[in-house]
Amino acid sequence: MSIHRISLAAVILLSIAAITVAAPGSATIEGKVTYTGTPAKPKPIDMSKEPSCAKMHTTPAMQANAVTGPGNSLEYVVVYISAGATDEDAAPAGEVTLDQKGCEYLPHVLAFQAGQEVKVTNSDQTSHNVHAMSTVNREWNKSQAPGGPPIAEKFDKAEFIAVKCNLHPWMHGYFAVLKTSHYSVSGPDGGFKLPNLAPGRYTVSAWQESYGTQTQEVTIGAGETKTINFVFQAKPY
Repeated sequence: MSIHRISLAAVILLSIAAITVAAPGSATIEGKVTYTGTPAKPKPIDMSKEPSCAKMHTTPAMQANAVTGPGNSLEYVVVYISAGATDEDAAPAGEVTLDQKGCEYLPHVLAFQAGQEVKVTNSDQTSHNVHAMSTVNREWNKSQAPGGPPIAEKFDKAEFIAVKCNLHPWMHGYFAVLKTSHYSVSGPDGGFKLPNLAPGRYTVSAWQESYGTQTQEVTIGAGETKTINFVFQAKPY
C-alpha cells in the first residue's frame, strides 16, 4: 500500500472519529427551578364528601397550584426547548398516563408531545368526570366509572390545558402538550434535565401554572453540559 493511500485512510478514520465526537444529540442543558418571595400557604383539601378518597390520605391532601420543597425548590414546572430545535411531526409510539387516585390527578402536570396518545385511568372507587378545557385543541368532557376502561385521547397542537373533574371541584391538573421531545418536568428538588441536544442556540422556556413563563437563551457545544436556573417570583395569593 502506498504512503498516499495510508495517509488518506488515516484522514478518513480521523474524520469519522471527529464526526462521532461532535454528533448531534450529545449536549445537555440542566438546572433547577426555585422561587423567591413568599408563596401562598397551601390549603388542605376537604374530601369529606367523598369518604372513599378521604380515607386514602393519612394526612389531608393539599392544593398543588405551587408545590414547593427544600431550598425554595418548585416542583411541576415544565422546562422545554421552545425555539432552536426542529419541530417533530412524528409523535412517539408510546403512550402517557394520567391516573385518578385518591381524588387527585397523578401526576399533577403531565407533559407529552402533540399527537402522542394520552390515557386517563381511574384507580378510585368513585366515578370521575374528566374535563380537558382546551382552547386551541378540541375540548372534551367525559365520565369515567370506577374500574372502567381508560379514556384515550390525542391533542394535535401545542397547548397547556387545564384539566378538572366536574364531580370533585378540588381536582385539577394540567396537560402540557409540546411540539418537541426536549422537555422535563421539575422534580421535588426543582431539578430538570434536557439531554440529547445537538450543538446550537436554543430558547429554553419554563412554565409554572400560577407564576407564568420565563425564557432563557442558551448556546451549547457538542458534548457540553450547561447549567441554567430559573427563579420565579412567588405570589402570596
